[in-house]
Amino acid sequence: MAEFGFNEHHQNEVINYMRFARSKMVLRLKTIDSCFEELKDSRLVEETFTVDEVKEMLDGLQAVVRGEVEMELINTAHTNVLLLRQLFSQAEKFYLRLQSDISELENRELLEQVAEFEKTDFKTTNKINQETSKVKLAPLNEGGVSELLNKEIVRLQEENDKLKARMRTLESQAMSALDERTKAERALKDVQTVQGDQQLAAQSQEISSLEGTVAALRGDYERSLSANSASQKGLQENLISAKHDLLRVQEQLSLAEKELDKKFQQTAAYRNMKEILTKKNEQIKDIRKRLQRYEPNE
Repeated sequence: MAEFGFNEHHQNEVINYMRFARSKMVLRLKTIDSCFEELKDSRLVEETFTVDEVKEMLDGLQAVVRGEVEMELINTAHTNVLLLRQLFSQAEKFYLRLQSDISELENRELLEQVAEFEKTDFKTTNKINQETSKVKLAPLNEGGVSELLNKEIVRLQEENDKLKARMRTLESQAMSALDERTKAERALKDVQTVQGDQQLAAQSQEISSLEGTVAALRGDYERSLSANSASQKGLQENLISAKHDLLRVQEQLSLAEKELDKKFQQTAAYRNMKEILTKKNEQIKDIRKRLQRYEPNE
């Protein structure tokens, strides 16, 4: 098994697993042999059989053998998973990540080496110490791997100590910054208080100044309002006088229109026009009377 690169301890573990697998294989083969023996004893009691009877017996035997083989394959797969579980659990205790190459499981060259080992070396392993046949795998004790793991653990512990020291330094700096912030806030409040008093005095002075300005503006407004009232009164008087003049002019125009109408009626043209209109009205009345006489139904 030296060609696989195993040390003595791991070689013993492989031998134990192969011994376990062989025992399971022998047990399952005995079960299959018993199936055939049972068929011989229970069914092969006559000298001749028909084709249907032979077919029935073979089908039944096939179903039994198939079930046994399938059960053994499934059990073998589950057993391999449990073995991998033990290996992975031990690896995780040392923060290792194992990897497997599934394609190597069908490597014919490696499979032939395992078969050769089973024919030769496996037969000489009865003298191996039985302490290695424990089900639970022992932790890794090889010097090289253990030394590397210990170095990694020491390195991680050193980094952890450095991080803790840095954390304490940062905490100290944070506390100092917090104290400085508190002092700054207090100083700011004091400055704001002083500035508030100064601003209050300035605002009071500004309010007094604004009150004086408002009083002056109010006086100017009242004086302007009085002047506007006097001006408005004079404008109202002028408006009333203008209205009276307008009424007087309108009355004069009406009298002038009446006089012009009277003079127009006294002219010869007006009298002739009036006589013509009178004659036309009489002619229209006469025509209507004639029409009523000739067309009484309309």
